[in-house]
Amino acid sequence: MNVIASALPAAADDSLARLDRLSDLARDLLARARAQGASQAEVSCDEDRGLNVNVRMGAVESVESTRDRSIGITVYFGNRKGSASTADLREDSLEATVAQACAIARHTEDDPAAGLADAGLMATDLREFDSWHPWALDADTAIDLALACETAGRDVDPRIANSDGASVSTGESIGVYANSHGFLGRERDTQHSIACGLIAGQGEAMQREHWYSFTLAREDLEAPEAVGRRAAERALARLAPRSLATGTMPVLFQAEVARSLIGHLVSAVSGGALYRGASFLLDSVGTRVLPEWCRLSERPFLMRGLRSCAFDAEGVATRESDLVRDGVLQRYVLGSYSARKLGLQSTGNAGGIFNLDVAANAGGLDDLVRGMGTGLLVTGLMGQGVNAVTGDYSRGAAGFYVENGRIAYPVDSITIAGNLRTMLQGIEAIGSDIDARSNVRCGSILLGRMTVAGSV
Repeated sequence: MNVIASALPAAADDSLARLDRLSDLARDLLARARAQGASQAEVSCDEDRGLNVNVRMGAVESVESTRDRSIGITVYFGNRKGSASTADLREDSLEATVAQACAIARHTEDDPAAGLADAGLMATDLREFDSWHPWALDADTAIDLALACETAGRDVDPRIANSDGASVSTGESIGVYANSHGFLGRERDTQHSIACGLIAGQGEAMQREHWYSFTLAREDLEAPEAVGRRAAERALARLAPRSLATGTMPVLFQAEVARSLIGHLVSAVSGGALYRGASFLLDSVGTRVLPEWCRLSERPFLMRGLRSCAFDAEGVATRESDLVRDGVLQRYVLGSYSARKLGLQSTGNAGGIFNLDVAANAGGLDDLVRGMGTGLLVTGLMGQGVNAVTGDYSRGAAGFYVENGRIAYPVDSITIAGNLRTMLQGIEAIGSDIDARSNVRCGSILLGRMTVAGSV
């Protein structure tokens, strides 16, 4: 049994009572907006609590306890929109916030795409998806866990010369979204993490690496000692890196960086980029964007999923559906505003994507390394060299050179380049080694060929 789960009590849970209070507040604000003449209105009320501790070299660096509240109201006078927010629950503050939103709306220009999402799209089956697991973590216990994590990593090898520190955090969020269609949705979730960063080597030969565990439930966290040791092993493996001669070769993206490729695809088919014409995948529905065996499926109802919810940020019902099937783009990723701008209907994605599963067609990372023959395994990316309009891609990278299906030596000071459209269609394999620490659930990705520029 996980020692974190067995040694510590569950938190006293007042979340439902707090959600009731936020629900009453949301209804009250909607009534105030109607009284001031708004034709439509929507309210978001959120509360967050958290604890975060950081240690470094065996000493406590920081202990932070947070409690935040945010109340936002958006009103519409026809197609004119105004928004205001506050964290103050006093009567005069609430009244002033609504009045400010209304005043802004009266002075803005008409926008035909503005307004609530269509009433017929509102979610009716409101469920929870096992995302609420509060942890009664006190500061002393959190410090002990963080120290155990860092100590385990520093004890792995004498070459671990320094530390970026270790952290332990827990947080919980509750929220209510309501609008004048009569929709009111409530959600709550928790997030827990343990992280460690360590430095191997000395002087200019130092290499920095990290590892972390992030989950909704504390019993799913990796043990602190395991996190520390993993960070140390990763740092040690990076010692004595080389560069590479410039050329073209297969490139394998480890799972934790591979999801960024899928993220670029999602961004390119999202409403904001599309209606602005700032996407390399304009007018791509019904066309092949990935190899014909690829499938990307949105799963908003995944139990204990990192981004599971029955409704999006506008109250629109989420649904399970394929984004890409047989390599062909099935739809865009739209909220109501971007959908109207494009002459389409919301896909229930206001606020983003919900648990995107990237189907695998291969084994784990070791299998992919063996199968790639000779090439580059990328474990880290640097820089922001991605042009969303053209798809041109150029980023600094670090990782390992692979020869004859075996890792030969670490490499850094290299750049990998290509074009995202070609890169995505050139995927040869997606691994089963899914990194579950993101709502994009993806394994390692092997590209057949990319340009690799080094200093040799």
